[in-house]
Amino acid sequence: MLDLQFPLSDYFQQHAAEGGNPRPTTGRALLFFPNNFEAARAWPILIVTSTSDLDRTSIMDAPWYRDAAMKEGWIVLATDATIRPREDSIAWRLSILTAALQMIRNEWPQSAQWPVAFAGFSGGAKSSGFLAAMLAGNRGFKICGMFLGGINADRVSVAYKEYHSPPGFLNTPIWLSSGTADQIARPGVEEGVYSSLQRTGFKHVRLEKFSGGHEIDSAEVQRALHWFREVGKF
Repeated sequence: MLDLQFPLSDYFQQHAAEGGNPRPTTGRALLFFPNNFEAARAWPILIVTSTSDLDRTSIMDAPWYRDAAMKEGWIVLATDATIRPREDSIAWRLSILTAALQMIRNEWPQSAQWPVAFAGFSGGAKSSGFLAAMLAGNRGFKICGMFLGGINADRVSVAYKEYHSPPGFLNTPIWLSSGTADQIARPGVEEGVYSSLQRTGFKHVRLEKFSGGHEIDSAEVQRALHWFREVGKF
């Protein structure tokens, strides 16, 4: 595990402050690495995004994905600023995340070629879809999957259309994880999300159900990460 702070350039401070937020000068990144990690090899990165409700942060959610990621040979990355925003907006999260990815690339230039997937639960799943769609147009950014747990509305399609993501974004594999006893994102609602994604044109979408409620199932995360590797052939 690596828990570090890093300076934010004026560019990222400015974008994070959109909508009246304070200017963050320092970011925080939490990373989990597989035991056999060597920077000379290529490693997929799982970016965790939390809901903005209940004062949760992505760094708080990251441990939910750690065990599955370690078993499948993935790095887990979660980011935040060292100050709280007035509004926990997509612009805020995107600025901190992009700054962290740039910091990692400065340290390991080869990481620019590593596949990247997004993971989120409930409101974090919706935010993950927006972040993925916004970054999809970034040249050289290889998005290899989205794990969306407990999601009750298709925000990925909205983001795809709003941010004019390139057509190749529709090839991104999407794993919808649904608890059979989920009372917030009910199974029938998740089936609607599945159908909506297919109508938009996403070519690789799976809706997988597990015995449980509104929660993350580690076995489901592991299956999804394994599937992303199969689809992406990495």
